[in-house]
Amino acid sequence: MKHFLLVALLYSTISCHAQDTKINGISFVASRDSISQEHVAPLLQLNANYAAVMPFGFIKRLDHPEILYNTDRQWFGETFEGTKQYITKLQYNNIKVMLKPQIWIWHGEFTGHLSMATEKDWKLLEASYRNFILDFARLAEETNVSLLCIGTELEQFIKQRPTFWKQLISEIKSIYKGKLTYAANWDEYKNVPFWNQLDFIGVDAYFPISEEKTPTLQEAKNGWKEWKNEMKTVSENHNKKILFTEYGYRNTDFAGKEPWHSGRERKTINHDNQGTLLTALFEGVWQEPWMAGGFLWKWFISHDNSGGEMNNQFTVQNKPSQLVVQYYYSIYE
Repeated sequence: MKHFLLVALLYSTISCHAQDTKINGISFVASRDSISQEHVAPLLQLNANYAAVMPFGFIKRLDHPEILYNTDRQWFGETFEGTKQYITKLQYNNIKVMLKPQIWIWHGEFTGHLSMATEKDWKLLEASYRNFILDFARLAEETNVSLLCIGTELEQFIKQRPTFWKQLISEIKSIYKGKLTYAANWDEYKNVPFWNQLDFIGVDAYFPISEEKTPTLQEAKNGWKEWKNEMKTVSENHNKKILFTEYGYRNTDFAGKEPWHSGRERKTINHDNQGTLLTALFEGVWQEPWMAGGFLWKWFISHDNSGGEMNNQFTVQNKPSQLVVQYYYSIYE
């Protein structure tokens, strides 16, 4: 099959790149269970050197100001205890950690639209978010994680309350002494006002790069040109490297057109697309001097039971594209 040929060709035709250490990360999905060496071993085989550990807080709706987190109704991996266990086990295996506490709005509403109707509710949200992120900042300091992500795709919250965020970052720095980033959506990152307070410009990198059903490798590389110029400019303006706090593609038709699309109504299976689009990213973007690396979306702890030939979601687990990531992560380890 064509997609197997693609993987084979990678090993025989790709020119060698200059060695350059990158953050070769995966987004480690929280589970109801603790993790063991069995769950970490596939990451070592993938040549990953970082993992994003992602505990969640929950909000009822887009205009609700209270965040619920660390409750007995959450999965183990989303609690303080579970987060700490994940971090400790990953670090034991020399995999560094980005702690990435995130908000989930019930019914899957987009967090970028989170916005309050009154000043009172804005103050309540600020207090709730401060408690949420500072609690995890304390955990990050306690466990000596390498990187803390202070928020994910919160465009309206940041746009409407810039003073709060400036003060919050100062509070975080008084607690946590490691490096900081924020995960801005691909169409938001240029307008984030506090990059100069952080260490990396975090981008959830779902840039549209091709209108084709199954683009060629060159077409996919060409689709990055505009975005590369944009990121280079932003990086130079702030003297900070770009970090893909999330990146990835589904193995479906038109996966490069709207890479953020995760709807179950998309039924096609197209392994070639996932492999080609990932190859274009690694060949066209990863080696840039302004590029710090990134975190593949997403990786489930039960590797043997995840992904597979008939799964068309983002994970590369047990798909041909897993070898693509493994190969490029070996180059930039």
